Amino acid sequence: MFIPQTYSLAVILCIVTMLCWGSWGNTQKLAGKSWRFELFYWDYVTGILLFSLLLGFTLGSTGASGRSFIPDIAQAGPGNIFRAVLGGVIFNASNILLVAAMAIAGMAVAFPVGVGIALALGVIINYIFAPKGDPIILFAGVALIVAAIIIDAAAYRKHSRSLQKVSGKGILLSISAGVLMSLFYRFVASSMAADFAAPEAGKLGPYSAIFFFALGVLASNFIFNYLIMKKPFEGEQLSFSDYSKGTIGIHLTGLLGGVIWNLGMSMSILASAKAGYAISYGLGQGATLIAALWGVFIWKEFTGASKPVNVLVALMFVAYLAGLALLVIAGS
Repeated sequence: MFIPQTYSLAVILCIVTMLCWGSWGNTQKLAGKSWRFELFYWDYVTGILLFSLLLGFTLGSTGASGRSFIPDIAQAGPGNIFRAVLGGVIFNASNILLVAAMAIAGMAVAFPVGVGIALALGVIINYIFAPKGDPIILFAGVALIVAAIIIDAAAYRKHSRSLQKVSGKGILLSISAGVLMSLFYRFVASSMAADFAAPEAGKLGPYSAIFFFALGVLASNFIFNYLIMKKPFEGEQLSFSDYSKGTIGIHLTGLLGGVIWNLGMSMSILASAKAGYAISYGLGQGATLIAALWGVFIWKEFTGASKPVNVLVALMFVAYLAGLALLVIAGS
């Protein structure tokens, strides 16, 4: 199977993760013009599973390093399968809250607050269990990113007050999503072998871990998303008959969102072989910066903002970039 061999390549894969995790939300924004996020989400999780299979039978089944995809699944221990699936369940709960927050408060707020919290807590959790990189530089970077989160939330509230449409629900959903999202990666990481090239018996390789993770996402969706369809955060109840009314284009948009997100997840997991879990996860969650750029410059979520608000948004970007740079330096 394909495994990155250098730290430089691992950083490049983390940048791909950052771009994917920060951009998949655009598919929800596109579909959301005529499609509720609860309905979008069924196609999204299907895209995650389909991409995990595609990756497993391609990159996961070629090359001489490690175990091939199917043999790796066949030898996997039940405990490790459970941990990877549980990671998918936790991620799905957090991501549904995040998508709901995007629908209510916009990408420029939901991502910096929700994913920013997930980044800070996730780096700490993953570093405790698998320390790698300079801790002083690493946590200095995390501190800058936390500062960026606070600045972004302040900018949003200031701008929302000027428009008389403060969404406390959007902020609360973003915070809840962030706390849950900080936990999922550790469960997936604990299911995998320490050395992808020479994995110990019973442990999962990266491609099989991604597959079982995707199964957890899809299976839990029949509980989490169904409940939200019946008790939505906003709007009327939905049923599966509403899903059948979607056009092919709308369904493909949701599938694309899942594929983009899982491409990012897969690159992050592969990068962890050289960068370590804390740095790989932290750099990938720089997606917040990408999502904020989309929200500010493409979706115009801060249109008409006052000069103080624009100054805060600019400071947020500077703090995020500085924090991400320190994460790269910490690993090198």
